Amino acid sequence: MSAKQVKDTAQEIKEHPMEGLLRMDRMPHIWCSTCGLGTTVTALATAINQLGLDTNKMAVVSGIGCTGRVAGYLKLDSFHTTHGRALPFALGLHISRPDMKVIVFSGDGDLISIGGNHFIHTARRNVDITVICVNNFIYAMTGGQVAPTTPVTAKSSTTPYGCYEHPFNLPRLAASSGATYVARWTALHIRRMTNSFKEAIAKPGFSFVEVIAPCSTLYARLNRLGTGLDLMKFYHDNSVIKHGIEPKDADIDFQSKIVVGKFIDIEKPTYIECLNDANKHVFGDKYKPYGGSDGSY
Repeated sequence: MSAKQVKDTAQEIKEHPMEGLLRMDRMPHIWCSTCGLGTTVTALATAINQLGLDTNKMAVVSGIGCTGRVAGYLKLDSFHTTHGRALPFALGLHISRPDMKVIVFSGDGDLISIGGNHFIHTARRNVDITVICVNNFIYAMTGGQVAPTTPVTAKSSTTPYGCYEHPFNLPRLAASSGATYVARWTALHIRRMTNSFKEAIAKPGFSFVEVIAPCSTLYARLNRLGTGLDLMKFYHDNSVIKHGIEPKDADIDFQSKIVVGKFIDIEKPTYIECLNDANKHVFGDKYKPYGGSDGSY
């Protein structure tokens, strides 16, 4: 292609494919080179586009941390909340506007450590929101400290001789708390991740997708795992797809096989449905179901 053809082609492209969902004025983003967050956000944006959803009736909520910056880059109504409080903010938004689709996009430290209590109770209530957790195995933004997801023997800035605490198995935690949809993929599985996001967003109830994306700057460096490309090669060679298995069998050990796939996909009444059933039982035909098209009674 000649220089003139390249120039003409560039002039014909008036809009970036992701411009409708990304705040292009804030690009380039602040994430490190080879971080899995960029591909994860792309997968979410692609899923929203493919679903053909009305973005005026969507909101994304995030907490603190590297993943928490997602709310500032997506061109949706967004809330960048306080540390560990993404889920209660999302719950309040969902209750006040049940006509909107609420997506929580945050990290393992925010959702599972300081926000762990909110996580289990939001899942227990089966609140109709989608939670995407990018698990980078440490507190990446604040210096690489050990996290509740750090694998045993893996090094962090606060465990220089290796972690000795048993980590959470996030799919098992979500499933045992009451989630209706649970899946796990790595940052390498872009197409499968995109399809999983589509299924999770369309699923009534508390849907949860974990994305394995170890911090390529701190975690990989501390554990001598090589470059971001080396991490991708490891995902390729060591990810084992096992749809439908019990989440308890999807534990992650340090630098071993990673079990990925869709583990849970069930039907059960959502929080709003249970609320309406309970109130109808109390008030009878006088009760007007909550959650109209405009989010009101």
